[in-house]
Amino acid sequence: MSANTQTPAITAGDILALKGKQPIVSLTAYTTPMAQMMDAHCDFVLVGDSVGMVLHGLPSTLGVTMEMMILHGQAVARGLSRAMLVIDMPFGSYEEGPEQAFRNAARLMRETGAAAVKLEGGVEMASTIRFLVARGIPVMGHVGLTPQSINTLGGYKVQGRAEGGAQVLDGARAVAEAGAFAVVLEKVPQVLADEITAAVPIPTIGIGASAGCDGQVLVVDDMLGLFTAFKPKFVKRYGDLGVQAEAAIAEYAAEVRARLFPAAEHVFADQAPSKTSPKD
Repeated sequence: MSANTQTPAITAGDILALKGKQPIVSLTAYTTPMAQMMDAHCDFVLVGDSVGMVLHGLPSTLGVTMEMMILHGQAVARGLSRAMLVIDMPFGSYEEGPEQAFRNAARLMRETGAAAVKLEGGVEMASTIRFLVARGIPVMGHVGLTPQSINTLGGYKVQGRAEGGAQVLDGARAVAEAGAFAVVLEKVPQVLADEITAAVPIPTIGIGASAGCDGQVLVVDDMLGLFTAFKPKFVKRYGDLGVQAEAAIAEYAAEVRARLFPAAEHVFADQAPSKTSPKD
């Protein structure tokens, strides 16, 4: 059953129309409360397969399942009424071919209420993107560092340096020509990101790319500073909530051990006081 079938105020066509006009704002979300906080500020909210690493402690995104994406997609959908919901297709759900990709993309959209899916890959994914778009599924592309391919890329390395730039550019062009409405550029050199942004007719969404991209996306837990030991170079921390959370947990633990919490105002009396005066 779909978690949210309400048509979003912002659609794939609206995102496409922002190309070269207004910077596009996006963050990842995995829960309803976080989605509610983003709704008024983001043009689209991405349920990323990064959920596997951020919330489930997986070493990479490769272990993320369709069921995980659906669960978190439904949660995020409940928190959105304005921003467009985009959901990642997890590893193994689309690479086999266009028909497999369609079945799984349709399921993700049907069961979450998402307005679009995102999948990784450039030239090799063009035929799949074309197949999906022709059948009514808006697709966001993703080139450069594609985390689902870390075993072939040799880790989380910058992509597109030197002669590798042509391959990333070709991938972005192929994604655009296949009908994607936008493309994520992850961890590519600034000059290359600017070149791609100028070369393709669809919005580029940067993450570790360039301020010249048509939009930006970050993992919300990164930008809020919820991780205290890990900070990618391309992340600006707009808060240090991880430090604050650890301090709050430590204070709570100390008060419990000292029997300072719960205090009188946090517990209930045996009997509520009477609202009427006793009779003489």
